[in-house]
Amino acid sequence: MADHELAPTCTRDQALAAGLTRAQLRDDGRRISRGLYVSRAVPLDVRAACLATLPVLPPGSAFSHLTAAALLRAPVEHRWPLHLSVPPDVYRPRRVRLRTHVRRLTDDDVVRHGDLPVTSGAQTWLDLAALLPAGELVAVGDALLRAGHLDGMGLSARLRRAGGVRGIVVARELAPLLSPLAASRPESLVRHALVAGGLPEPEVQIPIQDRWGNEVAHADLGWERWKVALEYEGRQHAEARQFGRDVDRYSLMGAGGWLVLRFAGRHLGRLDTVVDRAAAALRSRGAHW
Repeated sequence: MADHELAPTCTRDQALAAGLTRAQLRDDGRRISRGLYVSRAVPLDVRAACLATLPVLPPGSAFSHLTAAALLRAPVEHRWPLHLSVPPDVYRPRRVRLRTHVRRLTDDDVVRHGDLPVTSGAQTWLDLAALLPAGELVAVGDALLRAGHLDGMGLSARLRRAGGVRGIVVARELAPLLSPLAASRPESLVRHALVAGGLPEPEVQIPIQDRWGNEVAHADLGWERWKVALEYEGRQHAEARQFGRDVDRYSLMGAGGWLVLRFAGRHLGRLDTVVDRAAAALRSRGAHW
């Protein structure tokens, strides 16, 4: 496509008008849906796929649900089809790899993300409340807050006018738990599991000070009152330099009287173990709840 000065995404008519033969289009273009292509010269990611569909979108529509979350870089696994929300008074595109949802969105519910119309962070999070498990919904909300696509006031306003839409009960229950300080999806999953397991709500990114009041570390999660901290360790913690920094950090935390529980990816599939160990650690420090 690039040899014929076409954009990385195009329609069949645009490609043929630019001089491509049908064979060239078939060889160079990856078909997204009927008559819509993405060049093999660029990665086929969710953004490219959405750009390719723009020519067939009805007025007032916006990418939504998992597609919007992926575009906003939330931690979701995005697969076909692309999700699109359209107003009730326009035609609904019926295409392979495109799923339409009919809903009436206000100007506050749609934003421009680059060249794409996308549901706002608040609308996207509300849409996903009917689709995702609670822990994953918290992880998405934390990520949207962290990236600046969501804020507390905007979310509260959207939830107030949500009426009886699907997922609203779960959304209102989980909204107070969201935090922009959560640094990753695993930390969000662990935090939700702790609260859902009946433990006191943990603090996020707790500054750890030495006896002279100098800040020497941060705990991913924990309870400063009882000096119990939880640390999630991803693959990067296995690197030699990071491992050395972690050893130093944990020894400083221990010297300050902190009990540190460390978890990794293997524990995300058995979060009940994380909850049980955290509860035992809290009780060992005299916590009651």
